[in-house]
Amino acid sequence: MNPKALRGMNDILPEASATWRHVESIVQQVIESYGFREIRVPIMEHTEVFARAIGGDTDIVEKEMYSFKDRNDESLTLRPEGTAGMVRAGITNGLFHNQRQKLWTFGPMFRYEKPQKGRFRQFHQFDVEAFGYPGPDIDAELMILCARLWHELGLSRLTLEINSLGTEHSRAKYVQELVKYFSAVKNQLDEDSIRRLEKNPLRILDSKNPDMQELITSAPVMTDFLDAESAEHFEACKVLLEAAGVAYKVNPRLVRGLDYYNLTVFEWVTDALGAQGAVCAGGRYDGLVEKLGGRATPAVGWAMGVERLVALFETCGGKTENTAVDVYIVAVGESAFARALETAENLRDQIRSIKVEVNLGGGSFKSQLKRADKSGASFAVILGEEEVARNEAGLKPLRSREHQVNVAMNNLAAEVASRLNS
Repeated sequence: MNPKALRGMNDILPEASATWRHVESIVQQVIESYGFREIRVPIMEHTEVFARAIGGDTDIVEKEMYSFKDRNDESLTLRPEGTAGMVRAGITNGLFHNQRQKLWTFGPMFRYEKPQKGRFRQFHQFDVEAFGYPGPDIDAELMILCARLWHELGLSRLTLEINSLGTEHSRAKYVQELVKYFSAVKNQLDEDSIRRLEKNPLRILDSKNPDMQELITSAPVMTDFLDAESAEHFEACKVLLEAAGVAYKVNPRLVRGLDYYNLTVFEWVTDALGAQGAVCAGGRYDGLVEKLGGRATPAVGWAMGVERLVALFETCGGKTENTAVDVYIVAVGESAFARALETAENLRDQIRSIKVEVNLGGGSFKSQLKRADKSGASFAVILGEEEVARNEAGLKPLRSREHQVNVAMNNLAAEVASRLNS
């Protein structure tokens, strides 16, 4: 038997994990610097949560969800996106009643789709959501947060695209015009677009079929149908972005793939990753909390795929912090090995965040030094019977031509700390 990972579900090996953890830590720091707090929600919900939130006519619900019946014959689904679960958690735990919440979560999502670069069946995502904020200021802050994140990660080649889907009333008028337009050219539509024309006409604008692009370009645009409330909200958001120095492009074809959006929608896109250009996307979804059984609550948020973010980080030449151990302890002899474990604990006690590896499994002095070098450690601490008898340790630099020195055990931590910080 040669076991393999499931198609579209990838192992993230230690070398790659170091980059992931570096990127994730920066994302988390930036998010929390804007006052967002972490919430952890289950990776599985009742299927109805996603069907009602995302929309039964979307590709996600119709084709891509991992759904199954449990032993009680209830339909459960592995989460295909994060927002619905966060809304459900907020309703369940009373987080939205007369409160404003700024929340974030992170974890794996699951969609049954064709695996390709930047798109997998198990993927990882940050979700940042704000509840109870009705104005355009929070919309702008979420996009400004992303701009700071790109700066902190050293990323370039990202463009912010924004649009407004209007209120429910103005969008209904627009959809009527859209249906009229596409119905007149129905014989030129592809199969997916014909199906969407009946169920969700806005999604036609999201088609990636090259043969459809000329028709889509000539279609009516949403911004021509905004009511006064929607137009004012959108203009105020643009003013705030400009005041913060965040460049943007209005894309009237930007509709997002989920049914729950209204008013502001946006995507951060790149030309550095081929066809999978969206790195972060989101918008306002003021009706979703009520749709899932809560009280009417204004809400807005975004989702960011970590696979694409890491790929862009690497494409832009991002450097990961050194993950090698700092000190490798070489011990020859029984008394020396017993002292090695004690020495490692003393170093961990006295030096904050130090990474110490003790040679395990025995071996000659020469073989242990080879392991020390291979570990990437800056220094080897050498313990033999003679060193133990003198209550000393040898300190050998592994990344420079400096000579080994002998250090008294009670001074070892201070000497190691001084050299690591020099």
